[in-house]
Amino acid sequence: MKRIKSALLQSSYVQSEIASVRANLKAELKAELEAELHAELKAALKTEIKPEVHAELKVELAQAIQRLVQLPGTVRDFCADISVRRAKGTLNSEVDALELRRLVRTCAGLTPDLPGVVETADLLAEFRFLHASTSTLRPAFEAVAAPRVLFCGQAYYNSWYLSRGLRKLGWQADVYNWDTNPSSQIYYHGEDFRLGGDIAHTLNGELGFYLAALYRYDVVHFANTHCIAFGWSVQSAATSEAGEGAEIYLLKNLGKKIVYSNNGCLDGVSQTSFSKWGPESVCAICPWQSEKTVCNDERNLKWGKFRNSVANFQCTLGGNRVDYNDDPRVHEVPEFYCLDSEIWKPDLDRPPHYRRPDFQGEGVRLYHAIGNREERTRLDGVNIKSTHVYMPIIERLRSEGLLIDLIEPTGVPNIEVRFLQAQADIFLEMLTYGWFGANAREAMMLGKPVICFIRPEWLESLREEIPEYANELPIVSATPETVEGILRDLISHPEKRLEIGRRSREFALKWHTSEAAGKRFDQIYRALLAGEPLLRPGFNSR
Repeated sequence: MKRIKSALLQSSYVQSEIASVRANLKAELKAELEAELHAELKAALKTEIKPEVHAELKVELAQAIQRLVQLPGTVRDFCADISVRRAKGTLNSEVDALELRRLVRTCAGLTPDLPGVVETADLLAEFRFLHASTSTLRPAFEAVAAPRVLFCGQAYYNSWYLSRGLRKLGWQADVYNWDTNPSSQIYYHGEDFRLGGDIAHTLNGELGFYLAALYRYDVVHFANTHCIAFGWSVQSAATSEAGEGAEIYLLKNLGKKIVYSNNGCLDGVSQTSFSKWGPESVCAICPWQSEKTVCNDERNLKWGKFRNSVANFQCTLGGNRVDYNDDPRVHEVPEFYCLDSEIWKPDLDRPPHYRRPDFQGEGVRLYHAIGNREERTRLDGVNIKSTHVYMPIIERLRSEGLLIDLIEPTGVPNIEVRFLQAQADIFLEMLTYGWFGANAREAMMLGKPVICFIRPEWLESLREEIPEYANELPIVSATPETVEGILRDLISHPEKRLEIGRRSREFALKWHTSEAAGKRFDQIYRALLAGEPLLRPGFNSR
């Protein structure tokens, strides 16, 4: 047995295994000794350094406490200086904003001026300090308030043209496009800042722009459901730091005026409530009726509650007064939904590749378009634009020998689709929704008649606030039951089409130009900055 064991120990295989075990054991023992030495060294250094670190922390804490104690006096001195310079007429909004930020960053223990490369940690520290000191800092932010508005997010092209109208009246008015969806860009006509362009599409980029905006603007105008935000990254970071909506509540708590523009049926209104509008329920023909990630009672109402908790003033058009839209801060403001009258003008030149062929005889051109057609149309062809109602009527008219050219563009950039719109004789719009949208406003600016169902209840609700608009509205109202007769009448009477088109252009020039919008919002924003509540007349009496 001993000889066998000796032979095995002498074999190359066993010797190899022994060497391997020996090496592993050696490495294990070495790791254990290193860990022991590391622990002993760490304990020794901790004992040695702890008093030093403790002293440093005491100094830093003392300095931070001193800055906080001095903050009210610092703010008072800043406000007093602003007041003196305001009286002398020597204020400079850009300089004042920089000085205010230097004050905030100094009091937060940060470098007064932003370093060349700003770390996200630096920006978050500034955000935390602002959030923790809003009540003390608010007078300083209000002291430097001026005619400065940021349109945060796009609302088709409306914000762009409104901002240009305000600039003519002396406002600093900029548009920040934080929509990074490539397919949405065809609806926009311009921006001053763009996320993913001059603003890096990162947390650092979004947060940096957001913080700069706190000092640079005094009115922030948002639009679109779930889009009171500066970007999803900064929204997420602010929620982690201070709770849901923290970056927007910080705006409000620093005295900024928040304005919001409504954009449709699920904006603060439950599906249950909206579906009750008659005579036909538009929800019943909407492909999103059962798409809970898009539209459901809980989601819609949660948004409405948040929206109403932060907005000082809200714009809508159409009188849909249920749920969170039944609020004194929600106003009928048609001017927000504005256009450029020179871009949409009846005699605009049409590029050759957009020109429709001439009729061989007498004919009529109908325009019917739906944005994001595939997403908004059910498999059976039904959609809220009423395509399923119009198509059988058009086929019947064609079968009777009428020459009809149906213009149905899709995917065409909005700035170019007007070349097709300008060639139409009649615009065909929604027959159950109850109001009209951008396409109808464009048609009116081009001097075209529009067929669209105008819900009587909404028209009367709008009339309470702006009776002139309700009285002058030139839209030809129709339902699925009446539209065929109305369309036949307009086709048979070109002189009637021309007259409605003339009134439509006049109406659009009065209510929906950038000039009209600039004048209206110059009044609204200045009143808000002056502290006026701007509640809807007669709300409390209803």
